[in-house]
Amino acid sequence: MIAVESHPLLDAGALLTTFASPLGELGSLPWLSAMLSLDAPAPLKSDDRVRAAVRDLLRHGGFKPTGRSKPASEYLIRAAGEGALGSINPAVDANNVVSLHSGLPISVVDLDLAAAPLRIGIAPKGATFVFNASGQSIDLEGLLCLFDAQGPCANAVKDAQRTKTHAGTTRTVSIVWGTRALGDRTRVTVDWYREILERAGARTQACALTIEP
Repeated sequence: MIAVESHPLLDAGALLTTFASPLGELGSLPWLSAMLSLDAPAPLKSDDRVRAAVRDLLRHGGFKPTGRSKPASEYLIRAAGEGALGSINPAVDANNVVSLHSGLPISVVDLDLAAAPLRIGIAPKGATFVFNASGQSIDLEGLLCLFDAQGPCANAVKDAQRTKTHAGTTRTVSIVWGTRALGDRTRVTVDWYREILERAGARTQACALTIEP
């Protein structure tokens, strides 16, 4: 269960996934890799309306989702258009495929590296985290984030290095950063995400989101 701070725009989805083997033992899946293309058949397609709605969601707390801080889904669209979006592992590939085509940013966190309880809320002033192995950090003030007991660990722009998936990962929690402005797009996205993960041999379970007053 994940507690969610009340928010006028957020329509998040959450999914728990268990893989049959550690990710490092799972090879790339050709059918999944083939979907890392803008031309691949998909039940959803991003457009300017989706992009604007996602940016409005992230702006609500005062964050500026532009430049290097643009939503991760926009990065994926650009990378795919340049032919630079390659396979990593089934967990990341499934995330990237669904985010690429739906236009909704998705975070994937190693559930065994995240310390309960989990909650979603806007990061306060001074909040940061390291997002890559090089030690680069991002200023999170005003940005919707997933928090664990140690602080923010994921959001629609970057995920924290300390809870990212790795070769030994077997369990993940994914957050689909959807917005009410796009109707039932979050539900459709989560349903498709589950289909892809289960086709990849993983077990999935919906994660309850409890709205705080």
